Amino acid sequence: MDDLYIKRNILCIDLKSFFASVECVERHLDPYTTPLVVCDPTRDGAITLAVAPYLKQFGVKGRSRVFELPKNINILKVPPRMRLYQQKSKEVIKIYLEYVSSEDLHIYSIDECFLDITNYLKLYKKTDYELAKDILARVYDSTGLTATAGIGPNLLLAKVSMDIEAKHNKDNIARWTYDDVKEKLWRITPLSKMWGIGSHMERNLNALGLISVGDIACYDKEKLKKKFGVMGEQLWFHANGIDLSKISDLNNMPVKEKSYSHSQILFKDYYDYNINIIIYEMLDVLCRRLRTNKKLCGLIGFGIGYSKSVGGGFYHSNKLAIQTDDANILYREIMHIFTRYYTHAPIRKVSISLGKLTNNESRQLDLFESSEKMEEKISINNAIDDIKNRFGANILLPASSLLEDSTIMERNNKIGGHHA
Repeated sequence: MDDLYIKRNILCIDLKSFFASVECVERHLDPYTTPLVVCDPTRDGAITLAVAPYLKQFGVKGRSRVFELPKNINILKVPPRMRLYQQKSKEVIKIYLEYVSSEDLHIYSIDECFLDITNYLKLYKKTDYELAKDILARVYDSTGLTATAGIGPNLLLAKVSMDIEAKHNKDNIARWTYDDVKEKLWRITPLSKMWGIGSHMERNLNALGLISVGDIACYDKEKLKKKFGVMGEQLWFHANGIDLSKISDLNNMPVKEKSYSHSQILFKDYYDYNINIIIYEMLDVLCRRLRTNKKLCGLIGFGIGYSKSVGGGFYHSNKLAIQTDDANILYREIMHIFTRYYTHAPIRKVSISLGKLTNNESRQLDLFESSEKMEEKISINNAIDDIKNRFGANILLPASSLLEDSTIMERNNKIGGHHA
C-alpha cells in the first residue's frame, strides 16, 4: 500500500474573499477594515456574492441574503463586476506562471489554483514553504490581494490543508504531510467541511454512523464501495489521505459536450402554482441563445432546489423526440419532469440545461406539424429576437411577466437588457 502514498510538493492557492477584496483594492480600501459586500444593492432578497474579511468577524457569511446583513454596521454594498474579476484572476495566474510552467498549473476556479512545485525547489533553492511564501508575497505586492496556500504531498492534502487550516494561520500557509492525517484530517467534522463531500453525501454517511473523516477512514472500504460504488471507495482513500490524481490528469480531462444552461436562485418561496412563470422565462432566454447561435438542442435537463427549511431537490434529463429551439416544446417537456418529481415543497432554485446541440440546418420536421406551420413559428421567433436585440429584452414580454412572481424584467435590467 506504500505505493499509494505519492510524495509531490503541491500548492493549493486561494485568493481570500476574492470579489470583495478586488472591489476594496479598486477603491483604495483595506479589505480587513472595510465593511464591503458584493451584491445587488437594489434587492433585499438578493444573495451576497462575497463579503470583505472585515465582516466575517461579525459572523457575516459569504452567501447570505442582503436583508440578513447586520443593521448596526454601515455596510458598503457594491454590484458585481465579473469582467473586472476575470481580469484580476488572469493577472494572478500570470504571476503563478512566472514560477511554474503551464503543465504544472491547474486553474480550479476563478480564484483558486493548484501548482506542482516538485521540480522547481532545486531550481529556486527553496523549500516548498519558502516558495509558497514568495508566491503569496508576489501576488500581494503586484495586486494588493491576499492569498492563502495549502501545501501537501498530493492534491487532496494540499487542498484540505488550505481549506481547514491556512486561513487561521498568521502567514496564511498550512503544510500537511501524511504524518498529519490522523491528527488533522481525521478530526474534520461535520463531514461537509471535507473537500468532495456535499450535504447530501454527508447525510448518507451520518446515517451509517460516520460523523468524522476518521470514522470513514476506519470503516470497511468494501462496504462503502458496495453502498456508494466507486465514489465510496474514493471516499475511503481520501479519508486516509490518499489521492493518486495529478495536475496533468486534471489538465487533460476530456472536454464535456457543450451545452447551454441557466440557473436562478429565487428570493422567496415558489410553489407549483407560480414557478411556471420562472421556468418559462428562463427557457425563453435559453432559446434566444440557441437561435442566436443557430443551434438546436436534443436533450433537456431540469432541476429544482428546495428551501433550506426542507433541503434536497431533484435533477432529471429527457432526450427529445426532435431537436428544437422552441420554448413551448421545451416547456412541455420540463413540466412532465416537474409533475412527476415535485413534492409540493417550497422552491428556491431552478436549473435548466440544454444539451446535445446541433446546427439548426439539421432541423427535422415534426410529424404532427406542417412545414408551413413550422416556418411560420421560426419567422415569428426570429422577428421577436430581432426586436429584442435592437430595442432591449424588455420591449416584448408575455403578460405573465407583469405579475409579481416574475423576475425577468429585473434580471434583464440588471444585465443590460440587450443580451439576456
